[in-house]
Amino acid sequence: MNSRDEELIARHLLEHQEEIDVCFKNKEWAKLAALVRYAQQDAPQSLIHSDPALYRHLRECITRFRLRGGDAFSLEKLERLAS
Repeated sequence: MNSRDEELIARHLLEHQEEIDVCFKNKEWAKLAALVRYAQQDAPQSLIHSDPALYRHLRECITRFRLRGGDAFSLEKLERLAS
């Protein structure tokens, strides 16, 4: 999976967080790793000037993900499971 695919998957899961549980059930570790990696990097700073509405939306989604316990995910473990 390339970096653009990972970004699209992560953004989709951030916007549809009810699907995160489905990814766990289906053992879609690569998707979950992409999500955690994206959330750890935070919303791209380049969007602040180019698309402020999208930046705010992504920040809100990342905040909601973290409040729901997203910080508890281990990126290293998800990456091991994905390989």
